[in-house]
Amino acid sequence: QGVLVPGLGTFAAVHEQINSTEEVYVVRRPVFQLDMDTSCLRELVFPTVVMPGDIEIMPLDYWWLSQTSSLPPDVVRGCVEETILLYSFQLRDRQRPAFAFDNIGILSCQDNVLCMQFHCSCIAGLESQDTWVALLLS
Repeated sequence: QGVLVPGLGTFAAVHEQINSTEEVYVVRRPVFQLDMDTSCLRELVFPTVVMPGDIEIMPLDYWWLSQTSSLPPDVVRGCVEETILLYSFQLRDRQRPAFAFDNIGILSCQDNVLCMQFHCSCIAGLESQDTWVALLLS
């Protein structure tokens, strides 16, 4: 399952098969597909990620987020929208701030490359059997 964060992109966990000389590994690893206004991304390069067609993409659950933050869903929605808008303005103004996602990773821009770097704990949480293979792929 994937989660769409409107104006930013989609987070998902994908299965990937890796063939080694000894075994075949199938691991789950996180991916992020950027979906931002391209006018914000002038001069920036970002990796192209293709989500497999069998992944169900769900919208961001503002109600669930409101339950974890004790804020009303409309306030949470407004905060998310304003934060993404601020981030896109900063990118447009050639500022390169890092965008941290708690327990997931960091969206950062280094040498004009905008990419998502997932925390090891996020990857390990998705793949408990072949964690090292998933970590190497990510």
